[in-house]
This record gives sequence, C-alpha cells and structure tokens, in this order.
Amino acid sequence: MFPLPQPSLLRTAERRRWDWATPLALVALGIIGVVFIYSAQYSAQQANPPKESLMSWVARTYWVKQIAFLALGACLYTAVSLIDYRFWMSVAHWVYLLCVLPLVLVLLPGIGFETYGSQRWLKLGFLSFQPSETANIAVLLITGSLLIHSKFDTFQQSFRALGKLTLAVGVPVLLILFQPDLKPAIVLPPMVFSMLYVSRLSARFFAGALGVFLLVGSIVAWDVWRYADFMAAHKYSFLNDRGAYESHSWVPLHDYQRNRILSFVDPDRIDPMGIGWNQRQSLISVGSGGLSGKGWAEGTQARLGYLPRSVAHNDFIFSVLAEERGFLGSITVLGLFGIVLFNGIRIAGLARDRLGTLFAIGVTVLLTVHVFVNIAMTIGLVPITGIPLPFISYGGSFVFSCCLLQGLVQSVYRFRKDFP
Repeated sequence: MFPLPQPSLLRTAERRRWDWATPLALVALGIIGVVFIYSAQYSAQQANPPKESLMSWVARTYWVKQIAFLALGACLYTAVSLIDYRFWMSVAHWVYLLCVLPLVLVLLPGIGFETYGSQRWLKLGFLSFQPSETANIAVLLITGSLLIHSKFDTFQQSFRALGKLTLAVGVPVLLILFQPDLKPAIVLPPMVFSMLYVSRLSARFFAGALGVFLLVGSIVAWDVWRYADFMAAHKYSFLNDRGAYESHSWVPLHDYQRNRILSFVDPDRIDPMGIGWNQRQSLISVGSGGLSGKGWAEGTQARLGYLPRSVAHNDFIFSVLAEERGFLGSITVLGLFGIVLFNGIRIAGLARDRLGTLFAIGVTVLLTVHVFVNIAMTIGLVPITGIPLPFISYGGSFVFSCCLLQGLVQSVYRFRKDFP
C-alpha cells in the first residue's frame, strides 16, 4: 500500500488543465433534458397558463426548475473539480455520516413525507430533497477509503476488510430499502464490485459473489411465482389487493415490487391497464418514433396522457425523446453518454494512483448502470425500476448527485500529475 500524498487546494498551472469533452457532453445532455421535460409536460393549459403568481407558475413548471437545478449543479461540478480528489479521503467518514443521517431522518414520522406509497422525501422549505441520492456519494467515498487503507495480503486481512466494507455499504442500502426503494440494490453493487475488481481481489471472491447473486436471484424468482399462485388461489386482484401476500413471505419485497417483476416476465397475468400500463405505453412511444420522430412537442403518448405525466418527465423521459426525435435522436443521446463513459474509463487509466482509478471507475460504472437500466426499462428489456436517466430526467437531488460525482472524475484528471 502506498502512502497518500497530502492534498493541496492551491491551483497551479499544471492543475488548470481540463478535460473539456465530458463537460461539453454533459451540457448537451442537460439542454436535451430541459427541452424534452418541457415537451413531456406540454398541454394546452401550459401553452396558455391561467393568471397566477410567478412563484406558482415556477412551482408547476418542471423545465424552469430543471434549468435552475442544472445551473446549481454546474456550480457544484466546478467547485468539486477545483478540489484535489485526495482531499476527500481525509473527510470520507464525515461525509459518509452526513449522507447517512438524512436516510435515518426520512424514516422518522413527521419528518419524512410519503409519495406514491414510499417515504423517500424530506422537506426543505419550499424544496424537496431525496436523501437516497446521497447514498451514491457516501458509498463511493467510503469504499475508496476502505480499499485504500486496507490490506489484502492474507485471508484474515481480506475477510476483515470485506467485513468492514459490507457493513459500510449495507447500512445506507438497508435504510433505503426500508423506504422502500429498490434502486440502491440495483445501482450500488455494480459500482462497489467494479472498485473491488480494480483493487485486484482474488478471482475466488468474484466467483463466490456470482454464486450469491444467482442464489438471491433464484430466491426472488421463486418468491414472485409463489406470489402469483397465492394471488390466483385467493382470487385477489394484483392491482388492488397490494400487501395481501407480504405478511406470508420472508423475502423482504413489497407486493408492488413483485407486481413490477411479474408484469415483465408474465404480463398476461396482470391487468395491462394497471401494473403494466406504463411500460406498454413506453414501448408504443419508442416504437412509433421511427427514424426521425414525430417532431418536438408532437408526441401523442405523453401529450394525450397515455404515458402518464407523473412519470413522462422523469423515469420515462427517453420514451418521449424517442417518440419525438426517433432513432436519430436516441442515437445522439447514446453517443453523448458514450463520450462521458469513454472519458471516465480513459481518466481511470490516466490516474497516477489507485484512489483516482477507484473514483473514476466507480463513477463511470454507476452512470453506466443508470443509463442502461433506464433505457432498457423503457424498451421492455428489464422490469420497471424507477431509475432516472442522468442529466436528462427531471429531479434536483439526482442532478446534484450526478454533477458532484462527475466533478470528482474531472478532479482526478486535473490533479493526476501532482505526485512528487
């Protein structure tokens, strides 16, 4: 293990170099997001809004708020880029605690508030904050800190280090699952395992992890089919009798989560006007876009409400884009994400220390999972999971988290030559 150099926050001529490809691609993605958030929320009422105060108009106008989120996110991105990434190791545990604390507060009655059956939000004045987005930052920093300061020379050292890592990662994941929200169980493990892979752990560890993954997947599949048989035997409605099966199973899933999985693998068993409605309308949106799309703000699925406005501007924003700009627009967005992801891998290779490599790889894999799962969800390749599309989906908490993490990768690029 090598000693970490002392971080310095003073800029020099060597540190002023920037990787401009990534921020330019992120700006383009942000602009595309604003344009299609406007389109997803477009209606005759919004085109000719009633008389109201400026604050009321802003409160119900998502694209205006998204511009504000992106502007603040750009400031956050720049600020993090100007700080030596090694500085975060000296405060990693404090940042971890600061990120985990809101996850505890949101579960307390009277502090967190519930939307769509999940208690995921904190009120900060007239703004809302989703603490689960801070889990990405907490897990990235604490994983990097533990891997840098741990030894893996013997089985005992490896066991101790992996035990600490499991506890550190498991705490925020469990707190989020209690909300309930399955997103961290999907996006965080690939990030952590990619950082472990960079640390060159034994192949036996990854073989064991694959075995555990297959075992857990088999248990979930068995539980979902048992749930379907239970609902059919008792003549319960999949749509209306949610919670009927939960008390009969020891698998920590909610019935609405089982419904999402079942609507993907066996949609004929579930009412298409209920559980599977969003995904079916998303497939229609993407499929009807053709080569060049129907034209901006001319998509019928979101405009007429078939793709509900409650999800069109966030989780299903790619469906709106694909319908209105078709295959060419979709490929353009994928190309911009490709630039960001390629640069993340390139920066990981350019890093002069293992910490820089860990951060760059971790952030890049996290972004990759978000992009893949969100787009795959809209075209029916994976079940509905509620994972947003980075820099395009609406949401302040998510935008800030993505900007901070990408700023950290930029910092790795800028400070990579500051070793003695």
